[in-house]
Amino acid sequence: MTEQATPASPIEADIELYGALVDKEPQKPPRSQWIDVWQQFRKHKGAVFGGGFLLFITLAVLFGPYLWDVDPKALDIRNKNWRPVYQLLFDSEAKAGWAHPFGTDQLGRDIMAQMIAGGRVSMAVGWLAMGLALVIGSAIGVISGYFKRLDFWLMRFTDLVLSLPILPLTLLAVTLFRQPLNARFGPEGGMFILIVGIIGLTSWMQTARIVRGDILALKEREFILAARSIGTRSGKIIRKHLLPNVISPIMVSATLGLATAIITESALSFLGVGFPSDYPTWGKLLSDAVSRMQEFPERVILPGVAISLTVLSVNYLGDGLRDALDPRLRGR
Repeated sequence: MTEQATPASPIEADIELYGALVDKEPQKPPRSQWIDVWQQFRKHKGAVFGGGFLLFITLAVLFGPYLWDVDPKALDIRNKNWRPVYQLLFDSEAKAGWAHPFGTDQLGRDIMAQMIAGGRVSMAVGWLAMGLALVIGSAIGVISGYFKRLDFWLMRFTDLVLSLPILPLTLLAVTLFRQPLNARFGPEGGMFILIVGIIGLTSWMQTARIVRGDILALKEREFILAARSIGTRSGKIIRKHLLPNVISPIMVSATLGLATAIITESALSFLGVGFPSDYPTWGKLLSDAVSRMQEFPERVILPGVAISLTVLSVNYLGDGLRDALDPRLRGR
């Protein structure tokens, strides 16, 4: 007679079932979120180009003066109106050479040195004005979205600033505050502070609205309600829970704000209400070249292309960051 197998007890059956469900191999540690962000960012070719070009132009204006140590303000009347070195390909008798690869202007100043110095000023204005706008916009957006009693007044103030004509307001501010700031900080330092302040104080509204919308949605989530239920203070909730969750829209807004600041500074310098006439910026180079653009078109093309490519790269970078930081677009 064959022996019948004794039925397993419920405990033994549970142990066997658990052993079958458990993986035989050790599980890999969870992948970092920033790795997913980077992989999604790499798929956006325009964003990769934009980030690379922005990094290149930033390094060029930072370290360019050490590689090309020509004074951008030095006058050399004997060598004025040189053409760029590529002009030798079309006209062997053109007044051009490697001593001035981008040529010289009507006063003999080296255009390559002016492009580097002008880019340093334009990028510095863009980064600082963007940072000021982000601080103001993020603070107003968080306060407006979290504190209901302040929401109405802060948003109406935001609407009021949005309705103001920015260009006439900027020209008025330059007229009123140029002389006091120049007297205190010098013509270059005073104008730098004034332009950064004007651009930062007139470009925070979009960031405030974006941050407010995200805060309104986040403050009703379960983890915020749980933090409130255990008596966590509002300041700690904002610092520990809300701000880390609105980093992605703030980063996207930062890229767009940088592009806006560069364009605004260039427009002010082009209109002649920016930095002093002997202080090079990309907008000032454009303004000086307009009167001779038919005879020397490269003087308009060079700063114009620099402004256009920088702004285009920043916009592409913003699109790539928006896609990479959105978990729905990363397949989650």
